[in-house]
Amino acid sequence: MAAPISKHCISVSRKVGSFLFNSVFIAQAAHCSNNMDCQGPTKLEFAVQMTCESCGEKVRAALEGKPGVNSVSIDVGQEQVLVESALTSAEVQALIESTGRRAVLKGIGGSEQDLGAAVAMLAGAGSIQGVVRFLQLSEERCLIDGTIDGLEPGPHGLHVHTLGDLTLDCLSCGEHYNPFGRQHGGPEDSDRHVGDLGNVIAGPDGRASFRLEDCQLKVWDVIGRSLVVDAGEDDLGRGGHPLSKQTGNSGERLACGIIARSAGLFQNPKQICACDGITLWEERDRPIAGKGRSKNNPETPAAHL
Repeated sequence: MAAPISKHCISVSRKVGSFLFNSVFIAQAAHCSNNMDCQGPTKLEFAVQMTCESCGEKVRAALEGKPGVNSVSIDVGQEQVLVESALTSAEVQALIESTGRRAVLKGIGGSEQDLGAAVAMLAGAGSIQGVVRFLQLSEERCLIDGTIDGLEPGPHGLHVHTLGDLTLDCLSCGEHYNPFGRQHGGPEDSDRHVGDLGNVIAGPDGRASFRLEDCQLKVWDVIGRSLVVDAGEDDLGRGGHPLSKQTGNSGERLACGIIARSAGLFQNPKQICACDGITLWEERDRPIAGKGRSKNNPETPAAHL
């Protein structure tokens, strides 16, 4: 068993109430060292539907003073809300939307100049879907912020895989990203695959909302690869199963997505998609592509603005 070096910061979340989108979580566990603050805040840029100053004040009241929220900046004219927070993006979005206003995350950044950002849109069998964002905070720290819905309650292994190939769905993603040829391990182990991110915990509603910091993963190394969530718990290489040192014996691959470069703070000015006329607000309720995407498709549900 590899000795833990405590270079991985993790914040897993637990549901606290159904009144905030039925899926709001608070930090359940955190582990840090080397003077690295696992709860260090990041900046989240949201587009929020606001038409008057009172709208902005209601959003401000929903955010200010909440544990984990450091500061709030609101521009009603630009329909923009900037939040510095140690919460997950899903938690902050739920707080904003508790006012009855829709919010879309447009960018994420750190307190210093960011070194790169990426995003993976996960999809799988049934209703499993999710969005996971990567932000390189420094040469040594990569923030991973995500929400995955449709999972069975409990822990699920999360890994970066070598290939960004979805021709056979998740089966063609290759093995765990392991450029140094090491054994499978836990995120706090020195001897591990770079792609070993441990487990995320789905609550009773099937949602896993998480915020991790990792010291081995680099955004520039994983763009073009894939992210996969598994059916079972990753044993972190500590089990007795033959697959323990290879995959963590975490079961079949449930959902996956290619990791693509994404916008950082103030780098996403889009309000409407030029290719099909879908607005920022409509896009949230529609598929990324395919049937149901078109604005003129009669089978496409109307946006609830």
